[in-house]
Amino acid sequence: MDDVPLRLGTRGSALAMVQTNMVADALRRAHPSLSVDTVTIETSGDWKPANGETRLCEAAGGKGLFAKEIEQALMTGRIDAGIHSLKDMPSFLPEGLALDHVFPREDSRDAFLSNRYETLDALPPGAIVGTSSLRRQAMILAKRPDLKIVPFRGNVPTRIEKLRAEQVDATLLAVAGLKRLDLTHEIAAILEPEDMLPAAGQGIVGIETRTDDSRTRNLFDPLHCSKTGLCAAAERAALQALDGSCHTPIGAHAVFADGRMHLHVMVAAPDGGNIWTAQETENVTNREEAAALGRKLGSLLEKQVPAEVLGR
Repeated sequence: MDDVPLRLGTRGSALAMVQTNMVADALRRAHPSLSVDTVTIETSGDWKPANGETRLCEAAGGKGLFAKEIEQALMTGRIDAGIHSLKDMPSFLPEGLALDHVFPREDSRDAFLSNRYETLDALPPGAIVGTSSLRRQAMILAKRPDLKIVPFRGNVPTRIEKLRAEQVDATLLAVAGLKRLDLTHEIAAILEPEDMLPAAGQGIVGIETRTDDSRTRNLFDPLHCSKTGLCAAAERAALQALDGSCHTPIGAHAVFADGRMHLHVMVAAPDGGNIWTAQETENVTNREEAAALGRKLGSLLEKQVPAEVLGR
């Protein structure tokens, strides 16, 4: 069956293509006789909004807009696997699809970018920060309520161009994407997880497949990073337990070493006025135990956070 091409579905952005090429190259190394094709799919999240800057959470489908068309192509058999930035994936997948193969995690932290200022703390009162992430907005305002946050859409190079054009004074982007695009020279400062808790799955490339497609799933088995998979399982389980709307700022970050996992989960009010957190370290040996830890902390916070913050 190796003579049947494996079709990888991806967005057409520069970062998505780099990540998909990483996966294709790894597949060819693991299976030298395998033919791999890339299918570029325009997603709803890539379409330019008619009214300029619009947050994904304000559009029908939320951040799932970056996955919907790829998942449709996967379910109809147009492609064999979808390649995603895991942080862009909704908490729950369509029936029959799985996201249980992941690449080794790149840097999970957020980066601060500015033409004039070296750190978030150095921004003057009233400075404008562009971000369409409610998580970043909430955590920025919790530290600096004097700043103005404005929606800031576009792929990584586009947002850097807008920053250079001085549409905003600063923005935040994932370090992982900047590294993969060789744009780390744009970083003014890196924000540690204790200062800016990353999004669940940040820095992880996820591979979505059909659960009944054993051929494709077996081909990806040698590429799967089990350590990253445990962290992804814990972070996404916390998201699922919280089941917040796309209007809910949520962060989740797992670190796994020597058989023990530390998981930190955060829910915030969009204005940064209130932040609820839970952290715990446990022994973890498999995905089920990792997911159980995520559900435990997510359920704990779900009982503490007001229903309106979770969009209920």
